[in-house]
Formats: sequence, structure tokens, C-alpha cells
Amino acid sequence: MSLLPILRWPDPRLSQVCAEVASVAEVTELVTDMFETMYDAPGRGLAAPQVGAMVRVFVMDAGWKDGEMNPLACINPRILWASDETVTGGEGCLSIPGVTAQVTRAARIRLGFTDLTGAAQEVELSGPEAIVAQHEYDHLDGLVHFDRLEPAARDALTAEYGALA
Repeated sequence: MSLLPILRWPDPRLSQVCAEVASVAEVTELVTDMFETMYDAPGRGLAAPQVGAMVRVFVMDAGWKDGEMNPLACINPRILWASDETVTGGEGCLSIPGVTAQVTRAARIRLGFTDLTGAAQEVELSGPEAIVAQHEYDHLDGLVHFDRLEPAARDALTAEYGALA
């Protein structure tokens, strides 16, 4: 296992759509390293493009900071359904450290993915798990949480991030 360097926005790789994973075996070590990196950062989720791997993989553990570990590795994830009900809350990003954005997302989702055994899975997520999954899923499509904001809010946070750099 090893810690991976986390890319900082606006690295152009964070704006690219990731490729499907052909075989779980090709990402097993990556997933292990991503979990180690996420927990060390410390974050609640980490997508492969954030560590320079341009494949459709993310890892998450929405509750570990509160003492309830529930690690989840998602290979080739798909959001199968999203509720009409939304929630707005503060989101941070390991690739945009030090800046929190108020982002509106679906309150509940159904996520399909392949797990590390190669089995197809479907889970219903709500609360922090739904938010983390949507945030990480966006990274696979070349989006950061700033891309979910109105232009004025995005500009203000981009300036704040620039001042921190």
C-alpha cells in the first residue's frame, strides 16, 4: 500500500471524463492505495482522477470520522435513480483544500457499481452517503463541486481558493 499524491484543481485531468474499467484486477491495487490516501488526507471520498488515474473508480466512507466505518469501493458506478427531494450543504474537496461550497444535490440515490469481487451491486444511499457518492461520481465525469454552483458563487470561491494557494 502507498499514499498517492492528490491533484489540485485546476489540474486539467480533473476536467476529463474517465474511461470504463475493463477488469477489476487492473484496479485492485489502485483501490487499496486510494483508501489509504483518503483516510490519510483525511477525506470521506476519493475518485481515481483525483490521484491521476483516469478510470471510473471511487472509494468512500461517509461515517468513518464519526466512528462508524463503512468503506465502499465503486468500479464503473452509475446513478440509477435520484430523488426529486434535494438537500443543500457544505462540501469540501480534497482537490480544492480549504474551501467549502454550498451545493444542492439529490437527498437519496440508487447507485449501481461493480465491487472488488467483480459482482454487480446496487445500493440505496441517503444522507451523507448520498452526498459523498454524488460528489465522487461527478469527478468521474470531469466535474468538481464548483461546477454545481451559480456563476457568482463559483467566482467568489475560485477567488478564495486562489488567495489560499
